[in-house]
Amino acid sequence: MANSKSGLLGRKVGMTQIFADNGDVLAVTVIEIGSNVVIQKKSADGADGYNAVQLGIAEQKPQRLNKPQLGHYEKAGVAPQKYVREIRILAAEAAKYPAAGTIGAADIFTVGDAVDVIGTSKGRGFAGVMKRYNFAGFIRTHGTHEFFRHGGSIGCRLTPGHVFKGKKMPGHMGAKRITVQNLSVVRIDSEKGLMYLTGGVPGPNGGYVTVRHTTRA
Repeated sequence: MANSKSGLLGRKVGMTQIFADNGDVLAVTVIEIGSNVVIQKKSADGADGYNAVQLGIAEQKPQRLNKPQLGHYEKAGVAPQKYVREIRILAAEAAKYPAAGTIGAADIFTVGDAVDVIGTSKGRGFAGVMKRYNFAGFIRTHGTHEFFRHGGSIGCRLTPGHVFKGKKMPGHMGAKRITVQNLSVVRIDSEKGLMYLTGGVPGPNGGYVTVRHTTRA
């Protein structure tokens, strides 16, 4: 599916290892795809002007949503969903997503497909430059006081006389949108709704992710 742009939503279960047919041990991440609910379909011929599908996963309690959100689900004829994302698709792939229906991993992906996984990385709070950017720190010898984990000078002398944008300094670390590209699908368990991908994916165990066919295979 080199030209495919379709995808699904899932929940990260965790990492494990499996054996390939040739005996190699593969480190894989298990993604629980389950049943994705098709909330809305958009087309280039319609008012939206582009082809996309809005998917949801994991039912949400109605009392946790406001009236406009509840109206959106009522119009679609589906139950409220906890994790909702929109995925751009090709016009030829719109038929794969039944309106107000459900769709699983085997309907979109096959073993050997290359995929991109989008998720939110783990939040690390406020972090210094050594943890955030792997700075080496200062020398630990005689004469050094309270400067072991500092970032050093940030200035640029008289001209232009200010700190450049993007300077690596202490600050909030993690909790960002991360895309890991070109992972391979090594196994699909349709009965349990699980998909096994090579390597690691962003976010904690139990975090929601978007899995789509890669853009750079």
